[in-house]
Amino acid sequence: MDDLNPPQWLVRADGVRLAFHYRAGKGPTLVFLPGYMSDMEGSKAIALEAWAIRESRAMLRLDYSGCGKSGGAFEDGTLDIWRDDVLLMIHHLIEGPVLLVGSSMGGWLALLITLVLKSQVVGLIGIAGAPDFTDWGFGDREKEQLQAHGRLERVSEYGPEPMVTTRAFWESGNANRLLQSEIAIDCPVRLIHGQRDSDVPWQISLDLAARLRSADVQTLLIKDGDHRLSRPPDIAALLRVVGESLEAL
Repeated sequence: MDDLNPPQWLVRADGVRLAFHYRAGKGPTLVFLPGYMSDMEGSKAIALEAWAIRESRAMLRLDYSGCGKSGGAFEDGTLDIWRDDVLLMIHHLIEGPVLLVGSSMGGWLALLITLVLKSQVVGLIGIAGAPDFTDWGFGDREKEQLQAHGRLERVSEYGPEPMVTTRAFWESGNANRLLQSEIAIDCPVRLIHGQRDSDVPWQISLDLAARLRSADVQTLLIKDGDHRLSRPPDIAALLRVVGESLEAL
């Protein structure tokens, strides 16, 4: 944690402390949603906050329970729990419209949150969004292991710790699948995806674009972009899309 910029805290009803950084400014409020096993200190979240400060824009970045600086155990988390963590923070911290920016799993959460908040969400930006990854992201043997043993460990490309998936998270993901039918979201949606993404196939964003009910959906494919999309030109593309989205509102 940066000692010069400590997080703020919101306490859940069960006593779990949720860490966040909120800055007031012009709305709509930008809300950054990290990916699986990620947190609010990632390069995209920090770059977006720096841009929001320069533009005097309101912004919220946060850690789900069990992630980053928030309390709780990571393996207790599920898609439903993390969705509700975000909804709790938005409810307590933000009045008025929000623009959600979700990275990887955060893109899936952004869709689920929009289905709850409806018109309060005036725009949604997905960065290598990964809706339904508990469905298409696991092989049959991995699914059998999850059912039999309750957890699965896979080697992570992003750090020394293994990528852990619990049966509870996997089941909550399957219960929140969206790509089987029309997704009743009508706000403007922008989807950014790298075509060298080895974790989430870029075709997922095209499938998502087709499923969204909104007529205002645009997809930006970055030909040499990987899953992280954290290089300077990738960050510049994200900030450009955010700025254009806010200007259009």
